[in-house]
Amino acid sequence: MVIDLRSDTVTKPTEAMLRAMYEAEVGDDVYGEDPTVNRLERIAAEILGKEDALFVTSGTQGNQVAVLTHCVNGDEVILEADSHLFYYEGGAMAALAGVQTRTIVGERGALHPKDVEKAIRGVNIHFPRTRLICIENTHNRAGGAVIRPEQMAGVYEVAKGSGVPVHLDGARLFNAAAALECEVTEFTRFTDSVQVCLSKGLSAPAGSVLAGSRELIREARWWRKKLGGGMRQAGYMAAPGILALTEMSARLAEDHQRAHTLAEGLRKFSLHVEPVETNIVLVHTDKAGLSAEEFLSKLGEQGVLAVDFDETVVRFTTHRHISDQDIQNTLAAVHVILNS
Repeated sequence: MVIDLRSDTVTKPTEAMLRAMYEAEVGDDVYGEDPTVNRLERIAAEILGKEDALFVTSGTQGNQVAVLTHCVNGDEVILEADSHLFYYEGGAMAALAGVQTRTIVGERGALHPKDVEKAIRGVNIHFPRTRLICIENTHNRAGGAVIRPEQMAGVYEVAKGSGVPVHLDGARLFNAAAALECEVTEFTRFTDSVQVCLSKGLSAPAGSVLAGSRELIREARWWRKKLGGGMRQAGYMAAPGILALTEMSARLAEDHQRAHTLAEGLRKFSLHVEPVETNIVLVHTDKAGLSAEEFLSKLGEQGVLAVDFDETVVRFTTHRHISDQDIQNTLAAVHVILNS
């Protein structure tokens, strides 16, 4: 049996989610007539501490709708150099919104307020206008690092002082909240908009939610339609999303504990493992004398799947379908690789 540690996106819906999909009351969401979508959006807005919310097809679409809503062509967006918005969304900000990105190297994904303050453009006809600051939490390429509320508060204060809104790519925000044992509103109160994924550790089959003020979501709905995201009987997808938000976040701590167990086991093999805070483990393969590609190939022969993050960095991601025994079997597979 394959142990799939490539991503928490491989999670499949629960039996309760499948039943909710089958039983969902639906309508035409483009007309605002799908009661299940409407309920999901009300629940999401309440949980995230915002006035309104919008169901979107994916985290990338939610992020790009946010950029399009906050900015106009030729504006500039400040974001962390390894953030998902910059690194993994196909250059969509440039292609769709026509905005320029200004990247800042953070500390484990966290932007320093002084760096942000320095990067915000002054009034000068030679400069683009700084119209948005984006934060990612948890930060994927920083190994699932949690950006603390106080770190977000510092950036938010600088942003507000310059009249610049803050968008949070909270694809794994519920992991951050689980790690700190706090409510997600501890993070979202320092944002003007926030996107959360329903389809990662929360296990819904698809979809994300963008939340913000009523005015922002009204404009975002217009942009979602332009991007082809106006679905019809979308309640069949929204129904598992409701369960994702209301029932699945409580178990994320289990994924975190298994990630810690995996990291501790890998360190016993004298491998360099980045600090682990949530469900992502980054391991450096150079001490094993292997490239990430070679390491992954040998792992695959042992029935374990992971992904490369760099030439000598491999990412493991725990999720609902990974058991304690899977972690032990993964460690056994690594032991075979290192001793072959």
